[in-house]
Amino acid sequence: MPEKNAVYLTATDTTVGFISQSAERLDAIKGRPSHKHYITALPSLRALKRRTRIPLHHRNRVRRARRTTFVFPDGRSWRIIHDLRHRRLIEELGWAYTTSANRSGERYDEAWARAMADVVIEPLNMADSAPSTILKLGRKCVRRIR
Repeated sequence: MPEKNAVYLTATDTTVGFISQSAERLDAIKGRPSHKHYITALPSLRALKRRTRIPLHHRNRVRRARRTTFVFPDGRSWRIIHDLRHRRLIEELGWAYTTSANRSGERYDEAWARAMADVVIEPLNMADSAPSTILKLGRKCVRRIR
């Protein structure tokens, strides 16, 4: 069983990233201000429905999306993980905060990332790839952030 406060370095569904249930640990590692929120990764649509209400006009979009992060009207951001390897870890944890494995505002450095992580899940075969799409959902409209 994975440790809840550990910081994992793993190949996520989009890039190499840190996974943890402790936002404070991630803030300290990345040198990121504590008022900024992390993306919460969930293993299924059912888990998302238990945590928040999906606006009616966006239910189909959220259900069908792959590699997409949604910022809901309440300001929290969620991503459903479909990649099988990454999803197994998220299923064992139940949910986790996810972020790229680099210092805030800098490029990925594998040696630094390995030193900062409590647990490294191999293989880390992904280099800097395109990040997930981020969509901000309003009650009826959608705005692309990234």
